[in-house]
Amino acid sequence: MPAEVNTQIENTFLSLPPLEREAIITHGAVIRLSSLKQRLFLAQSKVRSFEEKYQTTLETLNANGLPDQADYEMHEDYLMLMHWTEVAAQCEKDLAALEKIASRGLFSGGTGHVGS
Repeated sequence: MPAEVNTQIENTFLSLPPLEREAIITHGAVIRLSSLKQRLFLAQSKVRSFEEKYQTTLETLNANGLPDQADYEMHEDYLMLMHWTEVAAQCEKDLAALEKIASRGLFSGGTGHVGS
């Protein structure tokens, strides 16, 4: 988004009453939490699937390298394992940040019931 559009959105948002801004952010955080939890579940499932298929973990592969007999499919799966591991880590990081907003609300008054 161009900077000018961002500024217009920010100015419009800031012109809203404080409680309305809090509600928008808190509700948005809750919706995003749901989406991130689904993505984390998918990423963790993909990682588990690889580990079960090859009976190894990313940590082991990174330490020892791929086996000499690794075929094209295992190389492709390894790349996907690295991707899904990164996705899971990012989701966990984002979830931790958003859970603070959802559980406390934006302002000191908070909305402790949100995300419960």
